[in-house]
Amino acid sequence: MNSLSARHRHTRTGLERVTHLRERHVTMIALGGVIGAGLFVGTGAGIALAGPAVLLSFGLAGVLALLVMRMLAEMAAEHPSGGAFSVHAEKAIGPWAGFTVGWTYWATVGVVLAVEATGAAGIAAGWVPAVPQWVWVLLFMTVLTAVNLGNVRNFGEFEFWFAGLKVAAIVVFLVLGVAAIAGLVPGVDSPGAGNLADFLPHGWAGVVAGFMAVVFAFGGLEVVTIAAADAEDPRHAVKKAVRTSMTRLLVFYLGSMAVVVTLLPWNDSEVGASPYVAVLGKLGIPAAGQIMNAVIFVALLSAINATLYGAARMLSSLAERGEAPKALLGKENSVPRKAVLASTAFGFFSVLLNYLWPDTVFLLLLNAVGSALLVVWGFVAVSQIRMRRTIAEPAVPMWGYPYLSWLALAGIVAVVVLMLSDDRARGQILSTGALVAVIAAVAVARSAVRRRART
Repeated sequence: MNSLSARHRHTRTGLERVTHLRERHVTMIALGGVIGAGLFVGTGAGIALAGPAVLLSFGLAGVLALLVMRMLAEMAAEHPSGGAFSVHAEKAIGPWAGFTVGWTYWATVGVVLAVEATGAAGIAAGWVPAVPQWVWVLLFMTVLTAVNLGNVRNFGEFEFWFAGLKVAAIVVFLVLGVAAIAGLVPGVDSPGAGNLADFLPHGWAGVVAGFMAVVFAFGGLEVVTIAAADAEDPRHAVKKAVRTSMTRLLVFYLGSMAVVVTLLPWNDSEVGASPYVAVLGKLGIPAAGQIMNAVIFVALLSAINATLYGAARMLSSLAERGEAPKALLGKENSVPRKAVLASTAFGFFSVLLNYLWPDTVFLLLLNAVGSALLVVWGFVAVSQIRMRRTIAEPAVPMWGYPYLSWLALAGIVAVVVLMLSDDRARGQILSTGALVAVIAAVAVARSAVRRRART
């Protein structure tokens, strides 16, 4: 009997073990979640607006992202949940806040999922023109949905290697760039500091404009606190992931931007289009454009994988708290399969959009959700400020509480105000505001109905 019990315990432990993410998975998800196409392509806009001073823009954006991630980590270590910041907002502010930020995040990442699939399909269609773009979107969505429907360890392993490839690409880029700056690359003359002489070509206004352009490149950091809930030891996993990942990310972002603006004139048209391709071209790397296309392709597939994972966990958490249809409840081997399938809906709908409007769908979708990240970060800051009062000794304490917490919240509000004052960004922030207002109104109405039902 004792040996049977021991074997049963061993089998049960083994089953539990394979339904959890390992620490290396969570750490690499933290890195890979932020390193996406926004870094490899979108940074060209920041350079065009700020010139070499984009380093200051990235520094400011990186500090803000670092503070937000630390606040997320403090709350996730105390209350690990697949609903992450939605659960924290509910505990700290009220049910309406958890409902609002949870559904805003889910709706937003559903569109982002379609954007990422469209971007990857555009690259693949360039390699194989005979296959229409919409077919690629269907293929990517099908394969990555299958990955997320499998055991959570499958997702972790898939994302670990995808993120590892992105990190390796940036490390190689940094090594080659530093070698070129030092004059160690044959056939490439070191520019010295000549390209940095006009450091503030557009003044401090350019730094602010660049900051608005690059802050969204740090989107995706919230996935690590969602993933931590699936770790064997959530508290230790999120603590290690946050401690190691953000410093590396700042090195990757600031380091790669320093290489770009040092090696090439900031106003070079190729830098504005694709800074990484421009640098590889200067270094004489054959087929530089295709190499970066391959890196961006991997980055996008990784982003689809992580985005779907985060969306499904958020939707499952909403259902568990009675804030989403009960039909979405239920897990198999820790995987909320119904929530996964529901979260793929807009991604598969984008197959039709790509069939009808393959040349314009990417930008239209991107503009529709671009500023929702600020809503999530705002709720994170307010939740942490309020929740900290109930935590005696946090395992991952926020630095300089409450001063840095309030500073982060002020930074988020400042970005919103700046976007409202910018003609190009105003439409984006207003469309996001309208979405959040509608969701918040539904949340308040639901709360009122429930109160009346109890009385």
